Amino acid sequence: MAIILDSKTKVIVQGITGKAGSYHTLEMLCQGTNVVAGVSPGRGGERIDRIPIFDTVEEVVAAYQPDLSLILVPARFAKDAALEAMAAGIKTVVVVAEGVPIHDSLEMTARARQYGSTLLGPNTPGIFSPGQAKAGIMPTNVFKPGHIGIVSRSGTLSYETASELSRAGLGQSTFVGLGGDMVRGTSFIDILSLFKDDPDTHGIVMIGEIGGYQEEMAAKYIQENVAKPVIAFIAGRNAKPGRRMGHAGAIVMGKLGSYESKVQNLREAGIQVATSPGEIARLMAKVL
Repeated sequence: MAIILDSKTKVIVQGITGKAGSYHTLEMLCQGTNVVAGVSPGRGGERIDRIPIFDTVEEVVAAYQPDLSLILVPARFAKDAALEAMAAGIKTVVVVAEGVPIHDSLEMTARARQYGSTLLGPNTPGIFSPGQAKAGIMPTNVFKPGHIGIVSRSGTLSYETASELSRAGLGQSTFVGLGGDMVRGTSFIDILSLFKDDPDTHGIVMIGEIGGYQEEMAAKYIQENVAKPVIAFIAGRNAKPGRRMGHAGAIVMGKLGSYESKVQNLREAGIQVATSPGEIARLMAKVL
């Protein structure tokens, strides 16, 4: 099994005729993803490879009843594309674009709650279940099928972590990128709750960053609800308060959201905190 995405999940790509959309669609097909259609206004009736293109999400839903939409459009169009997918009844919406205006992100998250949709992103690399399916832009060569779930605010750190896990013989069940912006549609707790009930996930890696307090909330949730081993890593140890590092969401104001606050809460909850991506694999190997 995997969470959210597997080989049977019916996926559509909004923005499929763009440079990024067409490239990543073909990459996803190579990973076994069940891409049933694409959406590009004004291009309905065309095809990319074997994939039919429609003008609207509503038309795709009527024809294929997709489960997930990967949105590969520029940031200024991301909100409208996401809301179109949610309104059409698609239950998982993945927004890759970075630089989505914060008010657009707030509206997307509010509408996701209204429609009962899972929103990953914005500014997410997506989701990948190695050996089954990919809905995103992450490199696949560092991942291997296995039993470790990864949930992360950072794309590049998760790739490094997956590479270290794979080298240690610890493949992955599913990788979920939450997104690096200040406003995100899905929390650590949302994904942890899925991993804890997934029989194919035997251990969980949580990669957090400075800024916000989701890691502190996740620590309490893990302590009270998750019996599986969890190894955490927090990026931004040397960050200065008030300075953004890498992502819009990686900013510390005073003690709130600081590296020290997150590590302290995690350790007090009994969670091992690695000091490097390489140490994550070593710690996980010891507890499994």
